[in-house]
Amino acid sequence: YREQAFFKPTVVDFEALLTLTTASMDIVYRDMVKTSFRNSTTTNHGSSRCCQESMLILDKSDFANLRSENAKMKTELEQIKNRLLKAKKIRADAKLHFNLERSRFTEQEKKLMEVRTEFRKMVRFTNKKTQVASLKTLLESLKLEKIRYLAGMYSRCFSDR
Repeated sequence: YREQAFFKPTVVDFEALLTLTTASMDIVYRDMVKTSFRNSTTTNHGSSRCCQESMLILDKSDFANLRSENAKMKTELEQIKNRLLKAKKIRADAKLHFNLERSRFTEQEKKLMEVRTEFRKMVRFTNKKTQVASLKTLLESLKLEKIRYLAGMYSRCFSDR
């Protein structure tokens, strides 16, 4: 992964650079005829060794950077795991509370149905009592009317004589 602000060479980049450097050194070495070129070749060879050493140092520092990034990623992963476990626990608690409330609701609904049926029975019973009382009242009023009628008839019968 390469960021735009910084160029982080990878192992492939180092190997390509190393291959390029050694190939160019070989070409320069073959083309040299004079001693001055040979002296410069040894200098270039020494500089290529220096370049190789610096590439190894960069490779080691790159490896250290990768190791530190890996450690950071591990800690982030652990934090995410902990958050996930907390979320699962909260979800399980919410499910439990939801089921408890549902069972309470069904129990209350059953009690309400029982009270409603009892109330309806009481209303029916009260209606029957009311009907019986009104029938008794009607019967009593009819009895009184009959007694008046009979009393009126007897009084006429006795008064006509």
